[in-house]
Amino acid sequence: MAPSTVFMEPDNLLTPKEKNKLRKPVVEKMRRDRINSSIEQLKLLLEKEFQRHQPNSKLEKADILEMAVSYLKQQSQLQVKGPFHKSSQFDFREGYSRCLQEAFHFLSLHKVRTETQTKLLSHFQK
Repeated sequence: MAPSTVFMEPDNLLTPKEKNKLRKPVVEKMRRDRINSSIEQLKLLLEKEFQRHQPNSKLEKADILEMAVSYLKQQSQLQVKGPFHKSSQFDFREGYSRCLQEAFHFLSLHKVRTETQTKLLSHFQK
């Protein structure tokens, strides 16, 4: 087998501008591949959502991105509503409990119990 010679210019013979021209298409292809891969992953992650909105249709990349943005906005709004409701409920209970403790403390400071104090303590304990 005869040795084959392939002419390759050493890197040090190329100017930086020439190196950039050679590298640019490769870098661009890698960038496009990353974008396409991410779009495909979005499509797989949100497959159920896509089937609900556009069953049996071929989705373009723009469609996938639009639906992903829409879905994320929807989820974001649900999260804002959910925790706020739970937080306000928790705050109400905590405030009520704190108020009850203060009332018990205040009523227990007086050694002489009036009928009103007794009724209030009885009511709070229920």
